[in-house]
Amino acid sequence: MFKLLLLFRVHYLLIVTLLLNPFPAVAGLDLASWSNLLGAAVNDGQVDYSQWDENPRFDELVTQIAVTDTTAMNTQQKLVFTINAYNILAARGILDGSSPTSLFGRYVYFKRDKYFVAGEKISLYQLEQEWIRPLKEPRIHFAIVCASKSCPILRNEAYTLKGMDRQLNSAAHDFINDSERNGFDSVAGQAKLSRIFKWYEEDFVVAAGSLQAYLAPFLVDKEAADILVKDAFNINYQKYDWHLNGTR
Repeated sequence: MFKLLLLFRVHYLLIVTLLLNPFPAVAGLDLASWSNLLGAAVNDGQVDYSQWDENPRFDELVTQIAVTDTTAMNTQQKLVFTINAYNILAARGILDGSSPTSLFGRYVYFKRDKYFVAGEKISLYQLEQEWIRPLKEPRIHFAIVCASKSCPILRNEAYTLKGMDRQLNSAAHDFINDSERNGFDSVAGQAKLSRIFKWYEEDFVVAAGSLQAYLAPFLVDKEAADILVKDAFNINYQKYDWHLNGTR
């Protein structure tokens, strides 16, 4: 009952804030606070969600997402805001009791649950498809984290304007070379890839001409990278593990 009352209070405060100030000044997120919360709760991609439950610093970030004005932001600023906002709200959904583990749970988690983002009430699905992907940065698929084991790991620092290119390159490099998510058998000419590359293949093709050409520069295995450049791997996609990427 207490958690329900707390959740009602958070949503009530958001609604009141938006009614009183529907066109807030550009504020953005307190990225230092988000980095501190990540540093304390995330260990090698494993998230201790209990640290953010009923945490006023985390709740303040959710409020900041709701009232930030993005209209004056350039593309890079929007990337920083939306990547961090997605990861915060994905965690908010877990704290609110949703879970993408089951098929129906994924519908609730990604599409039915909605949050205020820059004054609009939208779902995680809308945030990704209508706000983030149109920014045409394929590395976001290694940065936004939907609280599942097969997702990219959640970094223990916030994405920042100054560090974003380095952070996105690091996230792409780590994900593509993670043997639990992607495997390359150069002798057999077989590649087992994360389903992320199947779901969002279009974004990688637009960026590099083909999915395999996109992967090649990031891969440490040079023999496999040379095969990728020729689009010569036969690709299969691995089953996605939707279990929680940490503890609740």
